[in-house]
Amino acid sequence: MSVSFHAGGACGVCVALVLLAAPVAAAQSQRALTLPQALQRALAANPRLTEADREVGMAAGRRLQAGAIPNPEISFELDNAFGTGDLRGLTSAETTLQLSQLIELGGKREARIAAGSAELEATRWERAALRLDIASDTANGFFEVLSEQRRIDIYDRQIAALDRLTPLLQRRVEAGASHPAEIARAQVAADLVRAERERTTTSLAIARLELATLMGISTPNFSYVVGDLDRVGNPPGFRKVLATIESNPQLIRFTALRGQRDAELLIARLKPIPDLTLGVAWRNLRVSNDNAVRLGASIPIPVWDQNLGAIAEAQESRAKVEAERATAKAALVLTLGRAYETLVGAGREIELLRNSILPNARKAVEGTESGYNQGRFTLLELLDVEGVQYEAALREIEVLVSFHKSVATIETLTGTPLALTREGAR
Repeated sequence: MSVSFHAGGACGVCVALVLLAAPVAAAQSQRALTLPQALQRALAANPRLTEADREVGMAAGRRLQAGAIPNPEISFELDNAFGTGDLRGLTSAETTLQLSQLIELGGKREARIAAGSAELEATRWERAALRLDIASDTANGFFEVLSEQRRIDIYDRQIAALDRLTPLLQRRVEAGASHPAEIARAQVAADLVRAERERTTTSLAIARLELATLMGISTPNFSYVVGDLDRVGNPPGFRKVLATIESNPQLIRFTALRGQRDAELLIARLKPIPDLTLGVAWRNLRVSNDNAVRLGASIPIPVWDQNLGAIAEAQESRAKVEAERATAKAALVLTLGRAYETLVGAGREIELLRNSILPNARKAVEGTESGYNQGRFTLLELLDVEGVQYEAALREIEVLVSFHKSVATIETLTGTPLALTREGAR
């Protein structure tokens, strides 16, 4: 019976992800790290998100500044002073103290506010997209650590199996049933596996460091990760998945960006509308000691500069947004298609491995071991069939990692959890 399973996580990148980190007894340790914990730490401490927060704050500041009203101006004038004759000194001086204010006409301030608000909204959507990216990167990093741990476990089992052959080989050599060179051959096989284990240990250390960096720390503060890498499922049809791509923050951002460009185009069109400057002044005439009020108004004449170049630039910038959105959507659809095909292909390969390759490999090993004990198979044949079994086990881990990384990629691209179905419980 098919059942649907969901898992929640930060920013929606965690349908299969959180379920993969099902509670395990080992997870009780403070040194163990689960996927939800990794996601929570990354989304709380990743420096890229801190940088994005500052970008949002900067956009909020520009939005606030966009609504500012021009400051009034105060000026002082002294006429008919320090001349010659009757204008010597300050005897005939005229003093003027003026207060003036620029009054924006045509809705320029409102247009600036609209542009600032749209920019702020676009910046917030950029941050939302970044959160999805970081969650996806963290999930991928978690799977890398988990898979490297699993590979080391497989190598340990393989080394233990080869070591168990040594006493048996020794007895066969002593009985004259095997050549002494077989002991050296078995030792070489075990040492080669140990070499692969050392290489994997190095890869694990690097993967742990990369995961720690995503969580905003310089060195890993966890001993190991715990999660269920084996759980997989069947995705919905591609058309259904594709229909959710419009909820991707990267695409939603273009709606806000379009609004910003519209407001900037309006600003460019409003700029030729002249602004009015009003002034009121107090004047003192020293000769008669009389005072007077002076009123003034000025307005530029938009004869030569109609701001046509800036308007054309704003129109092209507005049209460019549509082209940029189309380009971004095409890239998202292509990446989504690749991830979906990888996911489906990985699911089929996992099914083949679990239903045929791995069971048959185990049967082959059991039969060959029994036959080897009876002298019907050579050591080379036994090592070969055991190597195939462990190679299949390593291949399963590789495919499982590909599966779960594809899930994380799809959830990042669609901005929504991916509902998987699975047949019963494994």
